[in-house]
Amino acid sequence: MSGASTATIADLRQQLEGITSSGARRGGFLPFGVPEIDRRLPHGGIAVGALHEVAGGADGAVDGAASAAFAAGIAARTGGLVLWCYRRPDLFAPALARSGLSEDKVLFFEAVDEASLVECFELAVSHGSVSAVVAEVASLKRVPSQRLQMAAERSGTMAIALRRWMTQRDAQDFGNPTAAATRWRVTEINSEILPVQGVGRSRWLLELMRCRGGESSDFIVEACDETGGLSIPADLADGQDAADAWGGRAAS
Repeated sequence: MSGASTATIADLRQQLEGITSSGARRGGFLPFGVPEIDRRLPHGGIAVGALHEVAGGADGAVDGAASAAFAAGIAARTGGLVLWCYRRPDLFAPALARSGLSEDKVLFFEAVDEASLVECFELAVSHGSVSAVVAEVASLKRVPSQRLQMAAERSGTMAIALRRWMTQRDAQDFGNPTAAATRWRVTEINSEILPVQGVGRSRWLLELMRCRGGESSDFIVEACDETGGLSIPADLADGQDAADAWGGRAAS
């Protein structure tokens, strides 16, 4: 590891030591507040002290817009300060704020390479001074994921691996096994139809691809609001099958 990288990680450690109270949740489960989703999850929510994977579907595997918004919404609802680790400097802070993660709730850390990013991810989760850590990682092997899961269990900090790749081909790595408690894929679809000219609230196909102790499920949801919350579109609240809705609303 280069001297610059070592110094950067030391700076992060010093910042974490300076955070004395974050309001972090300790253990337990975080519900989405959407019955259609929560009833598919063990204990009615996702484990707070655990590792979760999030990736974008279709073009979102590369640009990461919808998956980042989904991860931001979850992180914002953990109730404390959030650390966001990344390598690609393309984050748009106002978009995170629209998902509930305003600038007073998040710290950013730019890593010099993938190895440093994963190291910082584990360090911050282990430290336990923040309520959630989001890390934009391309590769997540089984052993590092196991360390992250164990660190989250000990500290009570939620670890969110936001998977981003340079090409669609690289996204095939998402099928490899990890220790994550849940694995989600978020794909943008056609937005809400308005009675007037304009663009309505964004909609996603939200796929729960893996859930420890639960089953896979698909949902059509409206994108996170300013509190980080999701909702089921009113026209689908009657129980319309998500797969049918996906087929009828898929974006080109």
